[in-house]
Amino acid sequence: MPPEAHAPALLKPQAAATQLAAADPALGAFITRHVQANGPCTLQPQRVTSLFHPLSRSIIYQQLSGRAAGTIHQRFLQLFPQRRASAARLLALPYDALRAVGLSHNKVLALQDLASKIRSRQLPPVAQLSTLHDQQLIDALVQVRGIGVWTVQMFLMFSLCRADVLPVDDLGIRKGLMLLDDMAQLPTPKQVAERGRCWQPWSTMASWYLWRRTEML
Repeated sequence: MPPEAHAPALLKPQAAATQLAAADPALGAFITRHVQANGPCTLQPQRVTSLFHPLSRSIIYQQLSGRAAGTIHQRFLQLFPQRRASAARLLALPYDALRAVGLSHNKVLALQDLASKIRSRQLPPVAQLSTLHDQQLIDALVQVRGIGVWTVQMFLMFSLCRADVLPVDDLGIRKGLMLLDDMAQLPTPKQVAERGRCWQPWSTMASWYLWRRTEML
C-alpha cells in the first residue's frame, strides 16, 4: 500500500511514552521524572483553519528571542481586523506598514511570498493537510521564501501533532541529547539521527522531552 493510501500518524502520548521507555531506558527515566514533577507531554493537534496564521508566526519568530518576537507578532496582528491575520489582508498592506511593526526587510518579503503563494493556490489547501505525509508538506512549504525544513518541522509537530518528527539540526535537540547521554560535546545532526532511530515511530515526543531536558540544568 503506498504511503498516500493512509493518513499520516498522529502522536498518541500514552502509547508513545510507554514505547519510548522500553526502547530507550535513559529517555524513559527522564520522562518519568518529568511527568512526576510537571505532568505529561502537552502536545496536541491544533485547529488549523489557514496556513497563513501558523506559518506567518513562525517567520516572525525566526532568529529572535521569544519576548522580542512576541512583541513584534502582537504589533503585526494589530494590522488586521479583529487581529485575524490573513493572506489577502497582508497583500493589501503597504511595505512600510509592515516594517513599522518591527519586521525586517527579509521577513516582510517572506510574509508577502507566503501570502502570494496561498492566494494563488500554490500551497496545499487546509482540507488536504491531514492526508499529506510529512515529506510532502516539507517539499511543498519550503518553496516559500524564508521557510526551511526546520520551520515546517515545527508546524508538523506543534500544529499538526505528527508522530515521528525529529529536527536533527535543532540546537535544543542536540543539547538535550548531550545532557541526556552525558556527552562531552554536542552531537552532530548525523549522530542525533542515528541515536534517534530507536525513538521511531514516536520521535516527536522524544524531541519534546529533549527540549525539556535543556530546561533542567
